[in-house]
Amino acid sequence: MTQRIIKNARIVTADEEFTGCLVIEGQNIHSIDRGDTSVPAAEDWAGDWLLPGLVELHTDNLEKHLVPRPGVLWNAHSATVMHDALCAAAGITTVLDSIVIGDMDRGGARSQTQHVSIQALHECRGEGLLRVDHLLHLRCEISAPDIVEVFERYADDSLLELVSVMDHTPGQRQWRDLTKYRRYSERYGRFDDAQYEALVAELTAHQLRYAIPNRAAVIAASHARGLPLASHDDTEVGHVEQASEENIAISEFPTTVAAAQAARDAGIAIVMGGPNLVKGGSHSGNVSAAELASLDLLDIFSSDYVPASLLQSAFLLCESAGWSLPKAVNTVTRNPARAIGLTDRGELAPGLRADLIRVRKSAGMPIVRGAWHQGERAF
Repeated sequence: MTQRIIKNARIVTADEEFTGCLVIEGQNIHSIDRGDTSVPAAEDWAGDWLLPGLVELHTDNLEKHLVPRPGVLWNAHSATVMHDALCAAAGITTVLDSIVIGDMDRGGARSQTQHVSIQALHECRGEGLLRVDHLLHLRCEISAPDIVEVFERYADDSLLELVSVMDHTPGQRQWRDLTKYRRYSERYGRFDDAQYEALVAELTAHQLRYAIPNRAAVIAASHARGLPLASHDDTEVGHVEQASEENIAISEFPTTVAAAQAARDAGIAIVMGGPNLVKGGSHSGNVSAAELASLDLLDIFSSDYVPASLLQSAFLLCESAGWSLPKAVNTVTRNPARAIGLTDRGELAPGLRADLIRVRKSAGMPIVRGAWHQGERAF
C-alpha cells in the first residue's frame, strides 16, 4: 500500500495543536506523531497548518452557477463541476449540496433547477467528474403547495444526508423585517406596491393553508427513514420548543439570542453562516454570529453562499471570540460531520479518511495551498 509522510506541519486535531508528522496509507490516516522524522521521502510543509478537510452542511453556492444572472439558466453539469472545483479550492472535502424544493417562487429559478441539479449531481458523481464528496441536503419549503409530492420523489435518494424544514413567508422568522424582504424579493426585478402586496398576501395564504400539515408530513417521512433533520431560522423560543418536540437535531441560522439559547438548552446543534461572521453581521438584520460565538452559542459554521467563508470563520473565531484553534476548527470539520452521523471524517485521527488541507496565512487571511480527498489531491 502506498505510504505518504508529511513532516513539519502544524497539526490541528480535535483537541490540540502541535508541530509533527502525519502518515497516510491508501485512503486513510495511518498515524500522527509529534516532532520530526528522518525519513528522506517525507514532505516538508514548512510550518503550514494541516487541518481536516472541511465539512459543509448547507451551501447555496451551486445555485450561483446554475443561475449566474437573473433569467439565465446554465447547464447543470457545467455548473456542478465548477461548484465542485470552488469547494475544493476552499478546502471543503465533503459538501452537502443544498437544494431548495417546493415551488415557493412561483415558477422561478429554484423551481426550474431543483430537478436538473439533483440529476446532474448523480451523473457527475457517476462519471467521476467531482474532486470532493458531494451529498444531498433537501431544503423543504413547507408553505409550498407541492412540497410533500416533491419530497417523496427524493426521500429515498442514495445521496440524501440531511433534510431541513423552512418557511420563508414574509413577516416572520428570517423575514420579520418586511423592508428587507422587499429588497430581497426584488433582486430579479422590481414590483409596484400593488404587486408586492399581492405577493405577500398570496404567500401568507399559502402558509396558513399548507405549512402545518406539510411540516408534519416531511418530518414524519424523514424520521421513518432515519434522516437527520434541521429547523431553519428559529426566531422565538417556541420555534425551538416545537423543533425539540419533533426530535429535530440541528437549528440552522437562529435569528435571535433567545432562540440560540433555547437550542443549546435543548441539546440542538446551532449552525450559523460564515458570511455573517466574516462580514460582521446578518444581511437580513438578524443576530450576528460573533455575538453567539461570544456567548458560546455556536457549534457549526456553514459557508452558506461563499465557500471561502468556512475556513475564514474558523480563524476569525480565534481572533474575535478568543476560541482555541482546535475548538474553532471543529465548527467546520468534526461538529458538522458528527451532526449528520458521518464518523469516518471530520478530524485528524488514525483510521479516519485522509481528507485534509494545507493552510497558510497571507495578508492575515487563511489560504488553502492544497486539499486531499481520501488521500488523493483534489486541489
